[in-house]
This record gives sequence, C-alpha cells and structure tokens, in this order.
Amino acid sequence: MNPHVPQKLFIDGPAGKLETDLAEPDSGPPRGIAVVAHPHPRYGGTMNNKVVYTLFKSFLESGFISVKFNFRGVEQSEGRRNSGEDNGEGETEDVLAVVETVTSQFAARLNTPAPLLLAGFSFGGAIQAYAAQRVKPQKVVLIAPAVQRLNAPPIAYPGASNDMEHAPEVLIIHGDQDETVPLKTVLDWAAPQELPVVVVPGAEHFFHRRLHILKRVVLDFCRP
Repeated sequence: MNPHVPQKLFIDGPAGKLETDLAEPDSGPPRGIAVVAHPHPRYGGTMNNKVVYTLFKSFLESGFISVKFNFRGVEQSEGRRNSGEDNGEGETEDVLAVVETVTSQFAARLNTPAPLLLAGFSFGGAIQAYAAQRVKPQKVVLIAPAVQRLNAPPIAYPGASNDMEHAPEVLIIHGDQDETVPLKTVLDWAAPQELPVVVVPGAEHFFHRRLHILKRVVLDFCRP
C-alpha cells in the first residue's frame, strides 16, 4: 500500500457502516495502530479536517498504521448525526468498533494485543477520553479536547498504584488563543490527573499557521 494514498474502508459500526481511511507505513514493521477522531459534526467536523489530517500523517510518519474515520451520520457513514444534546455515547461506540475491526485485521502482523494510540481533536478528543476507559491504549493524543462540554472522564489516576501499569502516555496540545475550547477548561481537567499541557502561543482552535508546530510536537511524542 502506498502510504500517501490511504485505503478506503467501510467498517461495520453499531449504527451502520463507518467510512474509514487507513494507511500503512512504508518502512519496517508497524509500531502499532493509531485511530484519530474528528471534531463535532454539528459544526462541520469530518475526518478531512486539517488538524485530523495532520495527526493522521504524523502517526503514519512515526511508523503507525494510521486510521481516521467519519462518525455516524457524517458524509458516507451511516446512522444519525450527533445533535449536540448528549455526551457522544454513540460516537464512543463508533471508536470502539473501528479499534476492534482494525486491530483484528492486523493482529497477525502485530503483537497481540496490538499497541494502540487514540487521538482526537476537539469533540473527538473528548470522545477518545471516554474510549480510553474501555480499550486501555498505550498512548493518547488530545488536541484542544472539549472535555468540559462533554463531561469527559479522567484518563489518568495519580497515586492509584493498581492503575499505574495500565495508564497511557498522554499528550495534550492547546492554543492560548482558543476561544472555542477555552484553555482553562483543559487545564482544570488535566491538573487533578497531573497531566502536562503543551500550550502553543498564538494558536487558536484550528491551529491556523501553527500546524507545523503541532506536527513537530506530535512527532517528538511518538519518537521510539
């Protein structure tokens, strides 16, 4: 597979087929699987969002099988689009369906269970916090996650020794000019979990003219 031409898949989800793009690294065996979730569909969010695409390419360059998909009801994905009136229970189930299908597909080529990275932007970031409680990823990357709006659960439990061995490595990136998801809401969510937040000066919610910084930080985080 040419890593610059993702393969189009339609994965069975709980509400119907989920439109999915998947690409494999072209050098060496894959290091794991990275699944990226997009912003809220109510505001035009799709897997073709530029932040999602930057994450997708960054994980691919880092040696991961990279996956992005459209939530239910978005573009060619079946089902009803999220109305904004719930905490994304259906979208969390969509993530779990994609993870299960892709990890099963590549189980023979990867360590079982396959090393898993969950990533998401805005609404998708909060959804991945919910998903992380269910699938126990090794890494989590959250970009401007809407944790307050979706009442996202914690993904790290400081001092809980029985959970430490299962705690993922977490990267959170936020812009100091973000008016869509205020930085303070993310800091307030991250602080009790003792999770650092990388703040990009001058960046607003969509990281206009700051995507190169976003990519550099993600690549550094993913470095073996």
